[in-house]
Amino acid sequence: MSEAARLVTAEELEKFPDDDCRYELVEGRVICMSPVGFQHGRIVMQFGSLLHQHVQSRKLGVVLTEVGFKLASNPDTVRAPDIAFIRQDRIPLSEPRGFWNGPADLAVEVLSPDDRESDVRAKVEQYLKRGVALVVVIDPDAETAATFRRSAPSAIVRGVELLDLDDVVRGFRCRVEEIFL
Repeated sequence: MSEAARLVTAEELEKFPDDDCRYELVEGRVICMSPVGFQHGRIVMQFGSLLHQHVQSRKLGVVLTEVGFKLASNPDTVRAPDIAFIRQDRIPLSEPRGFWNGPADLAVEVLSPDDRESDVRAKVEQYLKRGVALVVVIDPDAETAATFRRSAPSAIVRGVELLDLDDVVRGFRCRVEEIFL
């Protein structure tokens, strides 16, 4: 196998240099993503803050940003959602170093201008197939949030409508407009 076609492992990805790329690993192939823009970062912080306050005040688990989740092995797949939630009962007493081995309970992706619909759809399907219970895709341009669950049809909410994540993050609901303040 040529060097260009060589598959990378999750362990090798963890040792990649700290440069201007954010990396994910899909079936052993490295995906380099450029740094996010201002609007994207602001929305991640806004929604992450709402979620974090709710989760922390109720001791439900942990909210994370940009953490790698090892979703498959041989070849390895590591995805890093913009925001993730892991239930408290899944967190070991000794905080893990490196990538989380397994899926998040909730994965949130905020769309960037260069995201292709087919790539986003594939990522959502991969999350669900690998055990993520709920995926939320936030669209800054349309000011919507789409929810995807393994056992329910997808839904799009907007404006004053409630984004209800109670089935995964107990008690969490917010108006979609709060995400875009």
